[in-house]
Amino acid sequence: MSRVSPLGQLAWVVARDVNRTVGGGYAVMELLRRSFGRRGWMGDSTHGVIVAVSRLTPGTNMLAYCTAAGWRLRGWRGALVALAAASVPSSVIIFAMSAALVRLVAYRAVQAGLAVGMLVACVLVFSAAWSLLKPYLRRGNRMRVIALLALGLALYLAGMTPVRILLLAAAVSLLMRPSAVSPGADDATTTRGVVGTSR
Repeated sequence: MSRVSPLGQLAWVVARDVNRTVGGGYAVMELLRRSFGRRGWMGDSTHGVIVAVSRLTPGTNMLAYCTAAGWRLRGWRGALVALAAASVPSSVIIFAMSAALVRLVAYRAVQAGLAVGMLVACVLVFSAAWSLLKPYLRRGNRMRVIALLALGLALYLAGMTPVRILLLAAAVSLLMRPSAVSPGADDATTTRGVVGTSR
């Protein structure tokens, strides 16, 4: 199942599917799989191999997939055409949006909108962080969590990068002794409280 794909059609299919898709690289790969399959250019087994290779390649998986698919269909010309079709239109769109944003950011309404968006993003991040921390605070690990948070804040103020802070926090967490509370302790405590109340 490998009909010859004209370079012009290959460029159009890749540019259309890549630049109209929302949802990340996997959505793009699936859409391209369907488009290639309908035209008889590529089968599912070849698609699976290209996905696996694109996952092993450094950089953006979607661009690696398009390049490998272009190489499989039309050799080095196909690889260049597919890579250009996947990257150039989106780069032009991002450039135009950035240029427009630089001009629009001078307006107070746009500044207010950006401030609200940043506030909402911060609230969502802190809400997710609180959801992750809450179980540990309930299980008697408060001092451990507070110590790790204080250490992370101190290292951040000292100029250490977030990735190094996370790695150091993980190492410190492994060295600190966890509290001897069984996983079902919260449930047992809640059950006793309910029984006691019902009496």
